[in-house]
Amino acid sequence: MNTVIVQIVQHLRPGGIETMALDLLNQLSNKADVYIFSLEGSYEEAVKEWPRLEQYRSQLQFFHKKEGISPRLFLRLKSALKEINATAIHTHHIGPLLYGGIAAKLLKLPHVHTEHDAWHLNASANKRLQNHLIRFLKFTLVADCEAVANELLHHFPNSRPDIIQNGVDTTHFSPPTPIEKLKSRKHLNLPVQGALLGCAARLEAVKGHELLLKSLSHTHTNLSLVLAGDGSLLDHLKNVAFELGIRDRVFFLGHLDDTRPFYHAIDIFCLSSLNEGLPLSPLEAQACGVPVIVTDVGGCKTIVCPDSGDLIPPGSLIALQHAILRQYLMPKRHSPREFVLKKGNLHKTAEAYFQLLSQPKEA
Repeated sequence: MNTVIVQIVQHLRPGGIETMALDLLNQLSNKADVYIFSLEGSYEEAVKEWPRLEQYRSQLQFFHKKEGISPRLFLRLKSALKEINATAIHTHHIGPLLYGGIAAKLLKLPHVHTEHDAWHLNASANKRLQNHLIRFLKFTLVADCEAVANELLHHFPNSRPDIIQNGVDTTHFSPPTPIEKLKSRKHLNLPVQGALLGCAARLEAVKGHELLLKSLSHTHTNLSLVLAGDGSLLDHLKNVAFELGIRDRVFFLGHLDDTRPFYHAIDIFCLSSLNEGLPLSPLEAQACGVPVIVTDVGGCKTIVCPDSGDLIPPGSLIALQHAILRQYLMPKRHSPREFVLKKGNLHKTAEAYFQLLSQPKEA
């Protein structure tokens, strides 16, 4: 019987969890039939926001879930899983765990659930729900880094999570030649001269963009900032850049379906988040040979090359300024790519998940 793996996510909008699901789909498709079920939204809505999804149309299903509990969704998921002869499911985050987990339980399917962060467990209602689901569903629990695993053990001492660290496609994300770097800057309408500091993240408060803008305003005028991503703070951040007198040094690229040209264009990558699980963007940047500055939140300390990168405390303007200046002035003697090949390779991540998902145990 063919292995048929179904990943279930809350929605398919650009983000770390959703990118990881697509990457796993790509990696596992030579071993199994792989689908992604999105609880919310429609195909038309999703592909408009994320054109990359168009190439996967036959492997995507959308369930148009609205706010609130939807009892019918359990049966709809069960029916959809049965129709494609699913042999295992892989859920991401608490909503898919609830709906997908119960559907898998009804069909007696192996079920792997990944926690990409543990912030939501600070809400008592989420913690109680997840505790009941761990006891009732008997799924295989996975954390994407040691920090998340420790948080899960803190909340659920008997949960015994496996750890499978996220990885990135190191064949796609690779260092540019000098000509490719120049072409990438021209393609993105960025300055061809001068150093570029970059950040790829949703434009939301948790990502710390405002702190990054304030740091830039105190650094060398030959350094510009490139922001890849979209979000609710776009207009606010443009106003902040204007008020700080650096609007001509900040470039807002919006959502990029392929971020490789962005990484090829920049010289330094910075993610100044206030909270994280295990983000993919620092791994992608380092796979392209770009040194990183990352705040010490979640599992970030495990994905920063110690020979080329900087790990700084969250929310510290001074620490961020010093790290940017150090990276700007420091000779680039060591490429972080080898670090990613060893620590954050998507092939290893996918193989570990396949071993769990292809086991014939019942839920």
